[in-house]
Amino acid sequence: MQLTKKFVKAKNPCAGGYKWFIRDHNGQGDYQAVLDALVADGRVGDACWLLDQFGPTDAVLRLDSLEADAVVFAGTIEVRKGINVDTVVRAGRSIVTGGGIRAGETIMAGENITAGANIASGGNLRAGGDVAAEWGIDTATRLDCGGNVRAKWDICAGQDLAVTGHLHAGQDISTQGAIKCGQGIKAGGEVRADKEINAGCGIQAGGTIQCGDHLACGWGLIAGEDIRAEGAIRAGEGAQAAGVIEAGAGHGVYAGLSVRLDAWDVCARVVARTRPAQLVSGHWAGGVRPE
Repeated sequence: MQLTKKFVKAKNPCAGGYKWFIRDHNGQGDYQAVLDALVADGRVGDACWLLDQFGPTDAVLRLDSLEADAVVFAGTIEVRKGINVDTVVRAGRSIVTGGGIRAGETIMAGENITAGANIASGGNLRAGGDVAAEWGIDTATRLDCGGNVRAKWDICAGQDLAVTGHLHAGQDISTQGAIKCGQGIKAGGEVRADKEINAGCGIQAGGTIQCGDHLACGWGLIAGEDIRAEGAIRAGEGAQAAGVIEAGAGHGVYAGLSVRLDAWDVCARVVARTRPAQLVSGHWAGGVRPE
């Protein structure tokens, strides 16, 4: 794609970026070449803006390894080993590597992000499609994903964790913000959030499910230890914990919100070590014996 003065000006660029384009490229140039030149000149924000305006391409950047201050590529980035970037690594389409991905500020892809080791961002992690890591996923601020998020180890976020699809971790899932998941949440260890947890389907954890606000899911809750919330606990079907089920002070435990009353004994069972003191709805099926 060739960029021209008229083409770029129609997108209402900032004055500084437009002057740079006129001065350094005579008001024209190949799309990716301009992105590369902006990054080389330290104008990473302008490069990301340009990619936002003109969108992805079908180009593929194939490398053995990638180390740089920043990378903004309009197509797909494929790296055999690992990616190590001081600030931003961004692709218009996918980022795929057989090793890990580390960025000091942002990791972002219009489609999928796939790594054969860890994914670690000092800022945000964003993907229009799926995010998958053979090891763990760690982002200092937000994690936003338009597809599924899967990691064989922990998934950690410093702020909100928002996933349109499923959220699966072999170990713990934790965030200092909220967890909002369009489908189901499954963790081999704990699921913890400092704010609310909301899942469109069910939540299953090998350890404790705990949040600092309301806990809600469209299907059922299953925990290998406790289920605790500082707010209300709401489940479309049943809730089962090997430990206790406990809502916050002044709040209730609501099971069976999506189930007919005459089916509560089958589809809205509440099982825990002791009957929740705040149980408002659902069928109490008795306690489990402590191990």
